[in-house]
Amino acid sequence: MRIRSTTVLGVRHNGEIALGADGQATMDKHVAKSNVRKVRKLQDGKVVTGFAGSTADAFMLLDKFEEKLGGYGGQLRRAAIELAKEWRKDQYLRKLEAMMVVCDKDELLIIAGTGDVLEPDSDVAAIGSGAMYAQAAALALKKHAPHLTARQMVEEALHIAADICIYTNHNLMIEQPV
Repeated sequence: MRIRSTTVLGVRHNGEIALGADGQATMDKHVAKSNVRKVRKLQDGKVVTGFAGSTADAFMLLDKFEEKLGGYGGQLRRAAIELAKEWRKDQYLRKLEAMMVVCDKDELLIIAGTGDVLEPDSDVAAIGSGAMYAQAAALALKKHAPHLTARQMVEEALHIAADICIYTNHNLMIEQPV
């Protein structure tokens, strides 16, 4: 049985960043859990992470990322690059099936096991099963509802994704870096 789950969305808008995720984990054709916590704060709330993929793999990567943040003085981009390099080179880490969106008050990045650290062109980062639905909704909100805050955009876009994607629910957790 394959476990599917997750829509993680980060938006940078009007000088602020918000990162959120739904709470659903799906096993085969059934909802296994509806309130999974896929968003975490690190570095006393200065960094927010969201993960998609295997839970055990995601927590392994989260621990590694936190270690890199500590080793590089909380520098988000440097820690992300060093994690991606290690993830790509290490035989054990290379087998992990997960992705992460990470942010601080200034940057929004996607980290993938292919060795990629991506800064989205559109200030919208999305991963997981419902990523394209959430990304499309967030891009439309940025264009047509610029009066909304980043947090409001993340919330509304995730609700739209949950209405469309069977692997996404309305139990949202949204955080913002301090």
